[in-house]
Order: sequence, then structure tokens, then C-alpha cells
Amino acid sequence: MTWYFAYGSNMSRALMRRLCPQAEPVGTATLGGYRFIITTDGYASIVPQAGGSVYGVLWKLSARDIAALNAYEGLDSGLYTMATLPVQREGRRLPALVYIARTCSRGRPKPGYLDLVLEAARAWKLPDSYVRSLARWAPARWRGTRAADSGEIG
Repeated sequence: MTWYFAYGSNMSRALMRRLCPQAEPVGTATLGGYRFIITTDGYASIVPQAGGSVYGVLWKLSARDIAALNAYEGLDSGLYTMATLPVQREGRRLPALVYIARTCSRGRPKPGYLDLVLEAARAWKLPDSYVRSLARWAPARWRGTRAADSGEIG
């Protein structure tokens, strides 16, 4: 089994059940020294940032799960690359597989993508301040209406 740290849409239990039926959710974890971004491709990634922290979900994956995620994350096309980075879970430091986008240029999320990320972040009870920081990636027109009306932005 391999540890996998998900910080975007793959935090979603439903999505992971569909993609990787054998994957086992372990719980929340943090990755220090990085920050969350949405790239010009419209999906989440991480970039180095001193003092930064990215919250996410730690999963246990089988070799078959990893093959499925590699296809989903577009490794062959170069959309994402894989790295092994240390994450913190309940005071333990664990080496985890992480997918990192090919570009670190800031962009806007694909339609519906950020909704999935936010829903998963709330379901895993990530810190409210962190969930609000994720919600700020929504386009201004969305933030000014739907998100603000629902109390997502604080």
C-alpha cells in the first residue's frame, strides 16, 4: 500500500470510490512548506511557500489505484507529475504520493471543480479558515453572489 495525499477534488470520497474502489481513507493530513493554487489548466496544484500549509486527505492506495489515478491525473499528457513529499498526520511524518501540476501559473477553476473541492473540504472538516481560503479561488462574480449568500466567504 502507498500513502497518497489529496488536496483537491480527490479529497471527495465519492470521486475516489469511483476512481479507486480499493482506496482506504485514513483521515486529514497537512503538507508544510506549500500553498494551494488553481492553475491556468483550471485545476488545483501546490507550489512551494515558506511557512505555508496545505490541508488534505491521506489515502492508502493499491498499485491498481495508483494506475487509475495516474490516468485520471493525466501523467501521460504531462498535466500532472508525481512526487513523494512528507505530510503530517496525528503527529507522524509520512512520505506520501502527491500530484503536482505542470504549471504553477495562477488561473481560474473549471466550472464545478471548486464546488467539489469545497464540498470535500467541508465533509472532512478542514479548518474553516482554510476552507474560506479555498473559496477565494472562485471567480469574483461567483464569490459576490452565491458564495457570499451561503456564508462560505468570511
